[in-house]
Formats: sequence, structure tokens, C-alpha cells
Amino acid sequence: MKTNEKIAIYPGSFDPLTNGHMDIIDRALKLFDRVIVSVMHNPKKSSLFSVEERVDMIRTCFNSKPNLEVDSFDGLLVDYTRIKNAIAIVRGMRAISDFENEFQMALMNRRLNRDVQTIFLMTGLRWIFTSSSIIKEVATFGGDITGMVPQPIKLKVLEKFPLKQGS
Repeated sequence: MKTNEKIAIYPGSFDPLTNGHMDIIDRALKLFDRVIVSVMHNPKKSSLFSVEERVDMIRTCFNSKPNLEVDSFDGLLVDYTRIKNAIAIVRGMRAISDFENEFQMALMNRRLNRDVQTIFLMTGLRWIFTSSSIIKEVATFGGDITGMVPQPIKLKVLEKFPLKQGS
């Protein structure tokens, strides 16, 4: 690792990874020397995939990006940023409804570690309606998720709903 390397953490549950997440990751890779996509365990959410499955699926989608690391962490994000020597936390924003919660988390992270900045990237317009929750709901009822998630993710999601694979 370079000593002056600019490292950003992009945390999330990524259950599953969507094309909106891919857009944020690709753009963050242009801003930082290295981006660490960290699958965070959220006990408030019921997960379709295990943390290990999500890490593996994200790695599959980004296997040709040498400046991207995929990891997982359970605990305070600011502690993780210290461990990884990160200078920034990247957060994707889809709509104004995301702002209040994201702003509150950014302020708390700033209070806990003033050396780490939160960077908000607006999701591309074509992904503004896409969320992991919506993807799971659509797949549950046999809807077509083509074009909303990377192809390897689509196949893994469809494995979870074998009777609904008409899409």
C-alpha cells in the first residue's frame, strides 16, 4: 500500500448488489486511488444472502479492478476506516428521502472521527428507482430484474426463487 494513497470505503448491505451500486463504485474508483466496498452486517435487516455470499458476488462483478477491494465488517464504520487508513466514506444518494438519514450518519461519523470525510454521490438517473429491497420484491413475485443488477447477481437472485424463473 502506498503511504499517501487516498482510500475510500463504500459501505452497505448490498443485498443484492444493484447496477446503481455499480455506478457509484465505478465513479468512486475515478476519485480515489483505492475503494474498499465493505459489506456491513445490518441486524435491522433480514438478508437474502449471507455476508460471505455478498462479498463473493461483488468480487465476481469486479474481478478486473486492481484498485478495488471487497471486504466485510461488523461494528462502527469509523473504526473500520481507521483500520483501513481510509480518508473518506462514499455514500450513494437516490432521492431527497435518503438525505436525512445519510446526513445524520455523516454527522455522527464526523463527530467520532474528524479525519474522515463523507462523500455523497448521486446515483445516475437511470438507477434512481433501483434498490436492493425493490429487486428482492420483484424477484419474489417472478418479475424480470434484467438490467437492474449485473448478470452474475441476477443468476444468484434467481437461484433463491427457483419457482419464479419465468423471467
